[in-house]
Amino acid sequence: MSRPITLFTGQWADLPFEEVARLAGEWGFDGLEIACWGDHLDPQRVVEDDSYLQGKLDILEKHQLSVHAIANHLTGQAVCDDPIDERHRDILSPAVWGDGEPEGVRQRAAEAMKTTARAAARLGVKTVTGFTGSSIWKCVAMFPPASDAMIERGYQDFADRWNPILDVFDEVGVRFALEVHPSEIAYDYWTAKRTLEAIGPRESFGLNFDPSHFIWQDLDPVMFLQDFADKIFHVHVKESVRQLNGRNGRLGSHLPWADPRRGWDFVTAGHGDVNWEPIFRTLNAIGYEGPTSIEWEDAGMDRMVGAPQALRMVRELAAIRPPAAAFDAAFATR
Repeated sequence: MSRPITLFTGQWADLPFEEVARLAGEWGFDGLEIACWGDHLDPQRVVEDDSYLQGKLDILEKHQLSVHAIANHLTGQAVCDDPIDERHRDILSPAVWGDGEPEGVRQRAAEAMKTTARAAARLGVKTVTGFTGSSIWKCVAMFPPASDAMIERGYQDFADRWNPILDVFDEVGVRFALEVHPSEIAYDYWTAKRTLEAIGPRESFGLNFDPSHFIWQDLDPVMFLQDFADKIFHVHVKESVRQLNGRNGRLGSHLPWADPRRGWDFVTAGHGDVNWEPIFRTLNAIGYEGPTSIEWEDAGMDRMVGAPQALRMVRELAAIRPPAAAFDAAFATR
């Protein structure tokens, strides 16, 4: 089974888009998951400016890369979040932030996500990855106690805000893949299940599978893939490592990435606690044929070394055959 191996450009947005494309092409990536920040991609300009769109396509062609997904995590985060505060100001475009009035920010973020769907369609891309935000993530500690009604309102708020966005995704033939991740409406197994129930039977809404967010929560990535097989629209490849020693806590203690006092951290694919072989075998078993996108968040390693290293690891995992092909090969000489 041949799945394209892509580089997520989100953590490379400090570099010009063409430089990231050059690096990815030289390293041997098949394509990119292009972030909608930095100078990498402006969805509004993709929709409105043919020359801007063609310029991006020309850069990809020059470096023999394809585009399999675009990512708009930063804008999507503001659709449902409560509170909206200076953290959002620091990640949103001036057009979405506006005067910072919370409901205005949420509504402008929702419109920008609709534009992202239209931009994906113009690029010939079928999947947008991202976040949804959550009005109830602030209740995760469950103290002060959150009532059942308050939690239910959070899921209803998500559905009310995202269903009109997904109407546009449906219109243009693009899917949205929510990355199951702390701070989102879906951050573990049971919240992913409840999120899918809240949004209803929408073909355009699914999940971006990233096992790094499961390992430190002691969740089983393989079980997640098996149970949500028909909703796995995209896959991120990165790892987390547990650093629990009696002092370090799972919640991170408000410490920055790579601080050794954190109870967990992100590391280069191949260096952490994710067991990738059963994950890739399961991806084969469920028939996943989309991209495996390498996401760089390892603050403790030079990304110029780690990114191509992760690519080599995924190339080796790609040699794992789908179940039927493996069976046929094993018995071909009998």
